[in-house]
Amino acid sequence: KSVRYCSIKCQKEHRPQHKRACKKRAAELHDEILFKQPESSNLGDCPICCLPMSLDEKKSTMMTCCSKKICDGCVYSYEVRIFEQKLERTCPFCRQLKPKTKDEVEMNVMKRVKANDPVAMVSMSLRRYEAGDYDSAFEYVNKAAEFGDAGGHYELSIFYFEGKGVEKDVKKELYHLEQAAIGGHPLAR
Repeated sequence: KSVRYCSIKCQKEHRPQHKRACKKRAAELHDEILFKQPESSNLGDCPICCLPMSLDEKKSTMMTCCSKKICDGCVYSYEVRIFEQKLERTCPFCRQLKPKTKDEVEMNVMKRVKANDPVAMVSMSLRRYEAGDYDSAFEYVNKAAEFGDAGGHYELSIFYFEGKGVEKDVKKELYHLEQAAIGGHPLAR
């Protein structure tokens, strides 16, 4: 509840009382948001069947052409359709031809990164991290977190925890872990 003052003099006299109450209320609101059960995970729903995505990342596939994560059930049924009708292999979501080489995959991901797609940025960050390029990986995941991606915040908290590519910082680690939890990331919760 906001406070209205009748004059500047009144505000100056009563501000100390309200300042404490406002800080307390802000802390209560933060805790309420942080510990509220999210409606769904940060993964959302499969864009084809509209069922909630499994928390097990191995049960979904990220399409590099459009950065959509699709449940393996939809991928399987699409593959069966392609096989039975002898169609060309395309993405089940955007129908773009599937890449045939790793270079094409990398090119697709970079195209999505340039389009400011946070999912692609996190994916590129993980690729750079596995290759040992921690500075570049940090840059990608930091940009994804700036866009508000829960996965980006979670990965950024890991960077601050491990201190790879950036100095260890417990405050920043906790901040990004909280943001990931608020965004519904299951491992952050």
